[in-house]
Amino acid sequence: MKHRRRIGVDVIVPFVLVALVFGGLVWQKYREAGQLPDVPPGQQGPALVQKVVLFYANDEGKLVREARQVERCGDRSTCLRSLLDELFSGPISDLTNVYPEWTTVNDVVFENGLAVIDLGSDFAEGLAAGSSAEMLAVYGIVNTVCTNLPEITQVQITIDGNRQARLRHLDLSDPLKPYRDLEASQDPSGQERN
Repeated sequence: MKHRRRIGVDVIVPFVLVALVFGGLVWQKYREAGQLPDVPPGQQGPALVQKVVLFYANDEGKLVREARQVERCGDRSTCLRSLLDELFSGPISDLTNVYPEWTTVNDVVFENGLAVIDLGSDFAEGLAAGSSAEMLAVYGIVNTVCTNLPEITQVQITIDGNRQARLRHLDLSDPLKPYRDLEASQDPSGQERN
């Protein structure tokens, strides 16, 4: 009987230690996801990575910032495509992904402070039903682009090259500016306020 207890302790103690280490690593990654960069992306020195801010939704239907480290890029087109790929890959925290899973970026073009992002029809077809879902997805893209690329002040989203595109409830024919009213309030450390 005494021998069985010893075996149980020999198995349980290493399991608990491994669980604590793994839990600590997951907690650290979760905390990093909520931290905002101190300086604008692209001005962080010669490092091979940079922090970007991506927008996803919380349970109250507001956009929330999630910080992420990505590889540093060279030109604006590559940076924007990389940023959109990272955005469409979904959140790493407990936020909600408002973008269709297989969204395709056909092209990106810059025109004097305007970024024209041409998405595939899979974006429009894959959006959740309702005007709120469309607003969160569209302004999540706009806010992400304008926050990370400060030289971009407006974004026009086209669908398969159509500059007069409409979603079910939202007209995309005009360029859009960031819509900060959709963002949840956050304290200075980047954590969402309740």
